[in-house]
Amino acid sequence: MSRTPILERPIFDELQYVEAELYYLIPMAERPVNYTYEPPAGIPRHNGTYETRRLPIYNARAIAQDLSLDRQGFSLVSHSSSVRDFYDSEEVRRVYYPEAEKLLAEVTGAVKVVVFDHNVRNLERSQRGESNAKEPVKRVHNDFTAKSGYSRARAELEARGIEDIEALLQHRFAVVNVWRPIATPVQTSPLAVCDATSIAPIDLVAGNLVYRDRVGETYAITYNPTHRWFYFPQLRSDEAILIKCFDSAEDGRARFAAHTAFDDPTSPANAPARESIELRTLVFYPA
Repeated sequence: MSRTPILERPIFDELQYVEAELYYLIPMAERPVNYTYEPPAGIPRHNGTYETRRLPIYNARAIAQDLSLDRQGFSLVSHSSSVRDFYDSEEVRRVYYPEAEKLLAEVTGAVKVVVFDHNVRNLERSQRGESNAKEPVKRVHNDFTAKSGYSRARAELEARGIEDIEALLQHRFAVVNVWRPIATPVQTSPLAVCDATSIAPIDLVAGNLVYRDRVGETYAITYNPTHRWFYFPQLRSDEAILIKCFDSAEDGRARFAAHTAFDDPTSPANAPARESIELRTLVFYPA
């Protein structure tokens, strides 16, 4: 499959955009390490240094119909949920996980979808230590690497007692993030996603993401002037962004769509904190 450009340049130049600061990893000799919790005394929370790049972030609503997971690595879908309280983890697992599995099967044609975790994000609740909420991530990154896509898939399938794991992993599968607001339309810390066709392999830097019980591997991203950034302003709770975080196929399809929260310069000073949820899912395609 060829690396299809997102748009012809004349159309691309007509899109509205905001200019905002994005934070990229500065190339480093050692391996990046980030802790998800406060590490022991004397150990930094992260060992990377980030640089600020002020870049255009284009309004993707006008081209939403032209975006796809397999070309640009992200897309916008309409989807309403029956969940009443997204801060209730039990309700999310009981109601939202099956909803998302059905949605992804319909959108991607997958023969099997497995939701394996989720995060809710709300800066104010995070600062108060409430609801297991986390703050938005304002560093350019991708949740999985060419290695950890496989290792995390295997671990999640084993934990569920699924048979024929090796057979499943021999066929094409992907890790897709389902990202949506859970309250008012997003005004602060919206999500920006980078067109996967504009990312070069050299831009992806594998590093350790350290949890209390395990060590994952993610990509930090170094700056490349070819990167093309997009967002969906005023994203509503009946909309979701699908983000390709890993694809086992190496035939030209999008594999990694870098993303980050950013400070929108058009956001009102009194805008409410962004409230959102992201699901990480395994999407298994037909053999």
